[in-house]
Amino acid sequence: MFETVWMYEVILFIYGLSLIGYFIDFIQHNQKANRIAFWLLSLVWILQTAILIDEILIEKNLPVQTVNDGLFFYAWVLITFSLIINRLFNIYFIVFFLNLFSFCILLLYFLTNAQIDTYSNDIPLVHEILITHITLTIVSYGFFTLSFIFALMYLMQYRFLKNKKGLKWIMRFADLRQLDTHSIKTVTLGVPLLLIGIILGFVWAFVANAEFYWFDLKTIGSVCVLVVYIIYLFLYVRRGQRGRVIAVYNFAAFLVLLINFFLFSILSNFHF
Repeated sequence: MFETVWMYEVILFIYGLSLIGYFIDFIQHNQKANRIAFWLLSLVWILQTAILIDEILIEKNLPVQTVNDGLFFYAWVLITFSLIINRLFNIYFIVFFLNLFSFCILLLYFLTNAQIDTYSNDIPLVHEILITHITLTIVSYGFFTLSFIFALMYLMQYRFLKNKKGLKWIMRFADLRQLDTHSIKTVTLGVPLLLIGIILGFVWAFVANAEFYWFDLKTIGSVCVLVVYIIYLFLYVRRGQRGRVIAVYNFAAFLVLLINFFLFSILSNFHF
């Protein structure tokens, strides 16, 4: 059978990178990121098509006969539509969200298949998804921390310039525009990583039959952190907020992150 665990992992990894590229383009109108995301998604489509051909020609099975098989074909159709739209139309809004939805469908298919195979072949994909969920979440927190440091440096530099004090430190800081740019770029990387991490966590809990609490403080806190940083991007991109105002918001957002990471972890019934 052409479908193996390593193939699942490769497809999900490439698809995740593609989503990050589309998100960067969505926020910053970055054509280079869009092109890279398009070719990564094309590679995902090629791998999926190979699996479909293997199912039809080798396994003699039309992959639409069960709900689970239908998920894979559904994701393939959505990716096909996405590639066509990306190539022929300049509608980046729908491309990003269509791919995000398709990623969830494909992830659910892979994990459901892996759960079935685990009972007979001891395939550890379900558990690896849990590790990936934790890793991506922590890496996203790392990017948010970097953004906080840039925002803090911005506020310090702003105060130095306004009060005309600390002149010996001014040259050791980047200029205000650079600090502002670095801050938004790190948040732009952190948000899709946290989003994918949360999705992986939800799907893992569903497929692994874990004792999951929807109202667990850690779960709610992670979603709140995501929402807070999405609002940050909205203020920056749509409202045109710049400088000191957005730096102060970044400072407050990082406090929400710290509360979730330390306090909610202690009070959580599900996480540890």
